Amino acid sequence: MQLPIYQVDAFSDKLFGGNPAAVVPLKEWLSDEVMQKIALENNLSETAFFVPTNDGFDIRWFTPAIEVNLCGHATLATAYVIFNVLKYSKDIINFGSKSGVLKVRKDGKWLELDFPVQETKPAAAPEGLIESLGKTPKEIYRASDDYLLVYNSQKDIEEINPNFSALKNIQARGIIVTAKAKSKKIDFVSRFFGPGAGIDEDPVTGSAHTKLVPYWANRLGKTELNAEQISERKGYLKCKLVNDRVLMAGKGRLYLKGKITI
Repeated sequence: MQLPIYQVDAFSDKLFGGNPAAVVPLKEWLSDEVMQKIALENNLSETAFFVPTNDGFDIRWFTPAIEVNLCGHATLATAYVIFNVLKYSKDIINFGSKSGVLKVRKDGKWLELDFPVQETKPAAAPEGLIESLGKTPKEIYRASDDYLLVYNSQKDIEEINPNFSALKNIQARGIIVTAKAKSKKIDFVSRFFGPGAGIDEDPVTGSAHTKLVPYWANRLGKTELNAEQISERKGYLKCKLVNDRVLMAGKGRLYLKGKITI
């Protein structure tokens, strides 16, 4: 069996920027085992699979190690393929997912994701978390399956050099670290670490911003925010908080298209 495959750099309009994701269109679902093996073989932070439905598409996401319930950059990459390669005629894509219906709207070169807010609650640091990061945050929150750590400055975020072997022992999908940005054009910065999910550092993490945007909207007193994830590849997001939804707009760049044989 041969399947088409695409690789898109998401949340960036520059090649080798943003977060690369693999996208595999399907006519019907493969077994979970096969999709997981494809994701492992791709060795990217996420591989997205999608199948057509009556009113859009169903989508699933796999890291090299596990299936996840929500992934922003691979959803943007999938929408990029559907709009720009498969020439989808509508301006809005409806994705059915394990996190409910997700919408992606095309606005020129921008793709705007409509995701549910993920609430955060104050939490104590689990044993080993702060030691693994090497810096003490000023606030700690738990949000679904992630921890959110807030620091005093962007410099703190830039200087974090995790012990990934130790961080892998933390019982969480990922660790989000964030601070107010030093640039007047950017409201906040972040990084995302997920060694427990098979990703030491994720370059740009859309799902993390479903927690970050409500937090910073409350702290900064504004509902429209510009965000930068300051990984080595970097990514830029235009965000809005609208009631219980987070809108995240980004761009994409096609890197690869081909076929896989299984």
